[in-house]
Order: sequence, then structure tokens, then C-alpha cells
Amino acid sequence: MSSMAGRLITESFEYDGGRQVTVYVPACPPEAIVFAGDGQIIAPWGELLETTDAPSTMIVGAHRLADEMLRLHEYSPGFDPERFAAHEKFFAEDVRRWIGTHFGVALPRERTAVFGVSASAELALAIGFRHPDVYGSVLCASPGGGYQPPTAMPSTIPRVYLVAGTREPFFRKNAARWATALRDAAADVIVTERIGSHGDAFWRDELPLMVKWAFGR
Repeated sequence: MSSMAGRLITESFEYDGGRQVTVYVPACPPEAIVFAGDGQIIAPWGELLETTDAPSTMIVGAHRLADEMLRLHEYSPGFDPERFAAHEKFFAEDVRRWIGTHFGVALPRERTAVFGVSASAELALAIGFRHPDVYGSVLCASPGGGYQPPTAMPSTIPRVYLVAGTREPFFRKNAARWATALRDAAADVIVTERIGSHGDAFWRDELPLMVKWAFGR
């Protein structure tokens, strides 16, 4: 990590036999906080924010499973509702409570977002829609198709930022589906396309833009 960066801290929890969470603690006191799945990949991206004019942001990343099928079952409520609910409690309650007690960071919903890429973008949407009192913004890159817009939208919808690559038609279609449903519900939504394929660097590079959109200064 560069001298301008904060630090990464990894903690193991009892959930699922010892699930890890990695936290990017910014160099300055956090003005905003982003919770994410796929934490071993996403938490280190917090360093990118230190070289931009984005507000000082803590990234809290719950690690994902190596088994892709089990990962999908944790991240999308339609496959295995019981497993999803257990992970939802861990993610939205246990980890958030630990951040408050261990780091003393408990910010209002306007300064709290949930972020994900691919399958964890489905998690971000599902968690954001289920807990709009906690997460004011959902930051979503290349969402998968397992979790789709509900027929009846909730009365309270977080702000949503969607991005997808020009060379990933399946995921671009999913992002467009969500954008249409959110616009029809008069939600605050932005959708962006970037040149790239699934898993390209545009996911990482979009994060500072997402954070500035969600929190400004």
C-alpha cells in the first residue's frame, strides 16, 4: 500500500465456521461507509479513493465462498432462502454491529452504501431493498440475473447506481432491466456503460465515481 493509503484489517467471525471480513480503514476519519460482498477482492480497492476527491470512505468487505454455487445461494434470495437469510443476518446485522463497536463507526443511511460486482451486485440490490433504513445507496456493477426487480416495488427505495460493460450483454441486459424498473418506480437511479467485459478493471475504476455520486463531499 502507498504512503497515502489507510490500512487493511481482517477479522474472522463464527458465521459458517469462520468467515472473514476485511475492512479498509481510510487514512482520515471516515465520512462514509460502503459494505460489500466479495470482500477479499473489493476491500483493497479502498486505496483508490485516497487519490481522488471522494470523501474519506471505509470499505467493509465480507469474504465470499470459493464454491460458486454456494456463493450464489448466499447472495441471491431466490435459490436457497434459508441460506440467504443466514448470510443476510451476518452481513446486515453482525458485521455492521462489529464495525460500530470495534471501530466506533455508525453513520446514517445517507452516508452508508452497499456495493457489489456480478453476483455480489445481486446481494447489494437485495440487501439494499430489504434494509432501506440502513443503506441509502446501492452501488451495483454488472449485476447477475438471479435477483430481479420485484413486481411490487417497496415504498422506500435506496438510490441506485448501475454500471455494465459493452462486451457483457447478459449483465448489461440485467442492469438495463433494473434501470427500467427503478425509473418506472420514480426512484433515483443512474446507469452507465463502460467499454469492457465481465470482470474487467472498469469495476474497480468505477468505485470512486460511485462513491462521489453517493456521498459527494
